[in-house]
Amino acid sequence: MNTKILKIDDYSLKYSKNLIEAKELVAFPTETVYGLGALATSDEAVKKIYEAKGRPSDNPLIVHVHKNYDISSLVFIEHGYVKKLQEAFLPGPLTMVYKSKGVVCNTVSCGLDTLAIRVPSSKEAQMFLEYVDAPIAAPSANVSKHTSPVTSEHVFNDLNGKINLILDGGKCEGGIESTVLDVTTETPIILRSGLITCQMIKEVVGKCEYASGVSEIVNRSPGTKYSHYMPKCQTALFTLDSLQDAQNYYDECVKQGKRTYFLCYDGVLKYLNGNVLNLGKTATEIASNLYFNLLEAEKICDVLIAIEVKTGSEIDVSIMNRLSKACKSAIK
Repeated sequence: MNTKILKIDDYSLKYSKNLIEAKELVAFPTETVYGLGALATSDEAVKKIYEAKGRPSDNPLIVHVHKNYDISSLVFIEHGYVKKLQEAFLPGPLTMVYKSKGVVCNTVSCGLDTLAIRVPSSKEAQMFLEYVDAPIAAPSANVSKHTSPVTSEHVFNDLNGKINLILDGGKCEGGIESTVLDVTTETPIILRSGLITCQMIKEVVGKCEYASGVSEIVNRSPGTKYSHYMPKCQTALFTLDSLQDAQNYYDECVKQGKRTYFLCYDGVLKYLNGNVLNLGKTATEIASNLYFNLLEAEKICDVLIAIEVKTGSEIDVSIMNRLSKACKSAIK
């Protein structure tokens, strides 16, 4: 299969619509990461996502729709606070889990009675979704467990020969996946943290909680049951209280002839001596750069030493969720 990368224009949109209707896959940009899209009402199409990614078949998918799509045609909206959240955060990096009406195929939700839906704010994503005008199931457009892609090149490196088309929308600015929020309960529950924080949700509807432990509720969200986001190099993660240990580990790796880099943010640069992949200063900037730098590390280093992120922002929770899963060794 010849995988094409095309800028988004009339030709590529028409081509993408034809592929979707033919039950094939199309990778497309969002404001968070690139998604691997298939027609959500087709079991045949959705199964191709799992095959292309090597994704476990019990890991549910998120359905993406354009901003004018009637979400109530797919799901039941059971609580009054949902409308407030939709008005406040959609389009945007917030996925909400509803009770499903069974319109999309069971493969999307892995047989669950719930459905996760997102309305991305990316102009390019909206162009694609409006053109196909159908619910599109889309996890991140990468091989399962690998770092999520934030450029078309990242998608190509993982899925070349497995899909027909990658719509190129440049680098994704958000950098980490959407917040996933269960709205089937009286109190909205965060199943996966992201750029829309618990406090932001509380400011709109007055209440919000984090899911705790492994349960049927937690497993309604992708990204909660398996290892994710791992780059193809040796990794280690150190706390801010263990910076000297991190430096000692770096020095030992260098002595062994290994190409070694720190992955850290501005706040700890002065405490470290060596090669650095700098994530930036603010939590928003760090999130935007996280996957890009993890994938850059694959090109230039043998060992990546990540440092805990604490900027004082609630987004730190989301960053550390991804970073801890990306690093194969336990936090030190």
